[in-house]
Amino acid sequence: MTEEPVTGEVTELLQALIRNTCVNDGTDESGHEVRSSDLLRGYLEGASHSIETYEPLPGRASLVARIEGSDPAAPTLCLMGHTDVVPVTAEGWSRDPFGGELVDGEVWGRGAIDMLNLTSSMAVAFRRLAAEGWRPRGTLIYFAVADEEAAGTHGAEWMADNEYDAIRADYVLSESGGVFSATDVGQTVTLTTGEKGVAWRRLRIHGTPGHGSMPYGADNAVVKAAAVVARLAQYRPETRITDTWRSFAATLDLPADIRVDLVDPARALEAVGRIDDIRMAKLAHACTHMTFSPNVVHGGVKTNVIPDVVDVDVDIRVLPGDTPADVSRNISAALGDLADGVEVTTLHESNPTSSEFDSRLRDVLEKVTRQTYPEATLVPRMTTGGTDLRFFREKGAIGYGFGLFSSGFTASDFAARFHGHDERIDVESLRLTTEMWIQVAKELLG
Repeated sequence: MTEEPVTGEVTELLQALIRNTCVNDGTDESGHEVRSSDLLRGYLEGASHSIETYEPLPGRASLVARIEGSDPAAPTLCLMGHTDVVPVTAEGWSRDPFGGELVDGEVWGRGAIDMLNLTSSMAVAFRRLAAEGWRPRGTLIYFAVADEEAAGTHGAEWMADNEYDAIRADYVLSESGGVFSATDVGQTVTLTTGEKGVAWRRLRIHGTPGHGSMPYGADNAVVKAAAVVARLAQYRPETRITDTWRSFAATLDLPADIRVDLVDPARALEAVGRIDDIRMAKLAHACTHMTFSPNVVHGGVKTNVIPDVVDVDVDIRVLPGDTPADVSRNISAALGDLADGVEVTTLHESNPTSSEFDSRLRDVLEKVTRQTYPEATLVPRMTTGGTDLRFFREKGAIGYGFGLFSSGFTASDFAARFHGHDERIDVESLRLTTEMWIQVAKELLG
């Protein structure tokens, strides 16, 4: 697609971004994304386009580069990649998680899948287009954003609230899509059109303090919290089938009877239990249910003191159409007779968002994808995690999660490596994705 191979260039940039170690642990002081915004500024400078950096807190920098279009009425496309990564447990890795090593055609390191692979490929595509003197009708934006891994507070949310004109776009492409699959129902490539919403809650359980040497009859908040956690783990909310799930489930590499049952509200939960691949089962369950995951517990002050307060932080993810009232109703149903003794407060909330599948951008993506996979069709999917695309969708933009992975990279690979040990990406996927961005920009923007 391009005159010179992009593989080496995008590989080296990805390695450099990994080595910058922009780890976001959720605190204001973490991330240090300025390391990568500085790197990207140095990489992109020199061509005739504008570059601006925005830093709402010291070190939490986002970069915006623009190739302005000649026609104000033409569409604007934003390529958005985040520069922060989640923490690692280094002992679980086979290699240095921040070494950025190239081994047997794969780049290893935290962020190789989420999503420095796309951030680097977007930068290479943008630089190639600028360097060749491309002058489109519509504007192309490259947005390297901070703080995605902690809800976008100091990144996309801040930009949307304070500097939206710098990133305003009709179409936005970001993470979570582009995986090729060949099954008995044909060849497909995933296009992420929406995401679940977040309804994080803190459940506070009260007890009565006392001496740990006399536990008989104690009103122990830890014991009561254990019962609350057990109720949440055992709870089975109602099954809901969305149109996006119906389309996606029909393409899964599963026995036909399971595919049929996965879109039947009365049988979907039982069908999930018949899926041998646990990663696929997790996805199928999450895409058809409101989910509850009690992930953090705080309580107790000393080993010999019976605790009087325990907090349980629960990651709740909601489907399109779910409301805060639905969340409260489900929490009460899960806890049953324990509900009266539990205080519930909101930690963080965001609405589910989605973009319509039928659009000019979808048509362009499918056309370009078929240059690599001639028989493939794009299928819509919903991601169960959150992305920065929600801030654009809430302002009316069409936002898709995409990329273009090699045929050897599977959905199971994606699920296992995303936030997991031994995260890595093959260089063929880097090449395909970079060249895809170039072709999509030219086709869409003229």
